[in-house]
Amino acid sequence: MLIQRLATAMVLLPALLALVWFAPTPVVFVVFALTGTVIAWEWGGLMHLPAPWARRGYAALTGVILGLAWFTPLRDAWLAWLLLPVALWWLLVPLLFRGFPGNLQRHPIAPPLMGLLGLLLVASTILSLAWLHAQPDGALKLLYLLFLVFAADTGAFLAGRNFGRRKLAPMISPGKTVEGAIGGLLLCAAWALTGGVYAFGVAGSELGWLLALSLLVALASIVGDLVESMFKRLGGIKDSGNILPGHGGLLDRVDSILAAAPLMVLGLQLTGL
Repeated sequence: MLIQRLATAMVLLPALLALVWFAPTPVVFVVFALTGTVIAWEWGGLMHLPAPWARRGYAALTGVILGLAWFTPLRDAWLAWLLLPVALWWLLVPLLFRGFPGNLQRHPIAPPLMGLLGLLLVASTILSLAWLHAQPDGALKLLYLLFLVFAADTGAFLAGRNFGRRKLAPMISPGKTVEGAIGGLLLCAAWALTGGVYAFGVAGSELGWLLALSLLVALASIVGDLVESMFKRLGGIKDSGNILPGHGGLLDRVDSILAAAPLMVLGLQLTGL
């Protein structure tokens, strides 16, 4: 399993870095949008859609919405209005963790609402990534965001493995600890104070805003991971798919980015960084 995970990562990571660094924004958007349709297919599994045609239809609808959004003001002028309800979801969804699983077993989220939620999360993420890439030095800023998420995950793994004692959300993800989350945040703070300064060219109060935003985004990435685990446990699913050997599905790999990207872009727009 470990060898499979490493082999998959060694193939995908260089391809992702090359795409972000060398490709123009329209190409980046197309690749990410196609990825979004696969994520939507896997989200359909979390919804327990009754037939393959329903999941294919849901994935196709997501692709159509992404394509239409690219050619409308939603891509730029209206993006913040799309990100506001998504940000609200990520800020409030931890309230569901405390009573899980009984709360969602007694009051499950209706399939239409789950479908709408999936569309919002996927569309907001893909459009946010494309928006960030289109900014001045956008490739650098997008790489900063991606490595911020990687830092949160890596720091949490290392700190949790060596110092983890208190469970963060035992009914959702027993392996995650409070100490691990703190370790992830500390590594993200170091990344913000080094990579962030280079990517955004900030100093003084602007650096303070970037540090605060980066820590909020890092927290959101942890929440994103927990939310997908919550829905998988609720549905009795181990992995969202099997497209990535050793990793599971695409949703298993990008759950943190679904939360991090919209909050990062909304924060950049609100702070003017």
